[in-house]
Amino acid sequence: MNDILHQLTEPWALRALTASALVGIMCGILGCFIVLRNMALIGDALSHAILPGVVVAFIVGQGVSTLGFFAGATLAGLFTAIVITWIQRNVKTKNDAAIGIVFTAMFSLGVIGISYISRQPGVHLDLKDFLFGNVLGVTNEDLWLTLGVTAYVLVSVAVFYRQLFLTTFQPIIAQTMGVSVSTIHYFLMLLLSFAVVAALNTVGVILVVAMLITPAATALLLTNRLHYALIIAALFGLISAAVGLFLAIVFETTPGPAMAVTATFFYLLAAFFSPQKGLAFRFFQKRKLQRRIQLEDVLKAAFGQQQQGPLTEEGLLKNLGLTKGNLQAQLQILRSKNLLEKDRLALTEAGREEGRRLVRAHRLWETYLANEMGLTAEQIHEDADKYEHLLTDEILDEVDRTLGYPTTDPHGSPIPARRGLPEFSLLQLQLNERGTIAAKQPGEHVTGRLWQLGLLPEVSFSIQRKEGDFIELAQDGKLVQVPIDLARRVKIITVGG
Repeated sequence: MNDILHQLTEPWALRALTASALVGIMCGILGCFIVLRNMALIGDALSHAILPGVVVAFIVGQGVSTLGFFAGATLAGLFTAIVITWIQRNVKTKNDAAIGIVFTAMFSLGVIGISYISRQPGVHLDLKDFLFGNVLGVTNEDLWLTLGVTAYVLVSVAVFYRQLFLTTFQPIIAQTMGVSVSTIHYFLMLLLSFAVVAALNTVGVILVVAMLITPAATALLLTNRLHYALIIAALFGLISAAVGLFLAIVFETTPGPAMAVTATFFYLLAAFFSPQKGLAFRFFQKRKLQRRIQLEDVLKAAFGQQQQGPLTEEGLLKNLGLTKGNLQAQLQILRSKNLLEKDRLALTEAGREEGRRLVRAHRLWETYLANEMGLTAEQIHEDADKYEHLLTDEILDEVDRTLGYPTTDPHGSPIPARRGLPEFSLLQLQLNERGTIAAKQPGEHVTGRLWQLGLLPEVSFSIQRKEGDFIELAQDGKLVQVPIDLARRVKIITVGG
């Protein structure tokens, strides 16, 4: 370990660590935009397509030159991006096919060129250094170039963050706001070309896509906010590069692949343990949902049985198909939630309200499937059993409103009223039926609207007509039209023919 720590203090190791960290930060930030724009394959294409630029730069510069390689590789990357975009827009070729055609052709030309040059006397140009990187051979000139490129990329993203954000998520809106989507696209390609060239020495053209995509994908598993994702991706890129370099020194292996494997390891951790999107989180959420559904099934069955008579364990076991131990465990949970009486097998007021809500959700959804989707009564029960646990009160109210506030489901069973509404309302009266408005209504708003309509409590009335949007009733010789939404809130205490 002392030998390893000593190696890490050597100038070559410090240069390698600094260059790797800069590349990790730069690739992590750019990678977020690449992933969100579904351009991962373009990043791979540019990383391979820069080789012809390296060959041309070597020939023109008559030797190895950091700035020459940078200029040649950048021009080759931009040329590749332009050709790919032109083919995608003007030739009837699939987008991914266009990318594959161009980058494989460019990569092949680069390999042919480097193979030819390396055979010349006195030339030391190793193809594998371009393919897999040679971070341990980073010079001071390489380091300054990487620092400059990283600074330029970071400043560019900060300055043009709004334009990048808009064209990534809302390109049509960006166009209407005067932001040129194509210009930002080519500018992003320029930044990507810079990043690929800067990563040439650290991870090579083959593995640079791992540093572009993996830290960004990891960050996007951990957050849905772009500015947070940029910071997290940069952090993971930095850590992956530093840890990968350390592992390469410890195990005496190639640094580029070690960095890529380290980044993948962090991605797998996020994929399994992300607080919102991880597999473990989704597994426990699913288990939690299954337990809630089972508990609500027990509650609904208990509500239905208690409506017909005494609540018994034997009746619940028959209806639910649970084991006795499982049922008793569910009943104990209901007691802990104050939905079941402590000293006897009977639902509390809160339990009855929750059971009524579940029955209402089930029957409303059955009615929706039958009336709006055209399903038969035999087809709807299983689907309603599934979705009754997922429907919120807001969704149920919208379904109720869409259906015109039905009072019975397709099987003829009554649909319970929403919590806070009367169990028997004006809406449930049929033509020529008589009723009396209760003195005490669910709220002062209902009482006030009845007073405005001139409808008096404890005075008999009869239903004269029921239209789509209102109910017409007669009270004390006058006809009054009551809107449907109000009628379902009006409590009735007596009914007659």
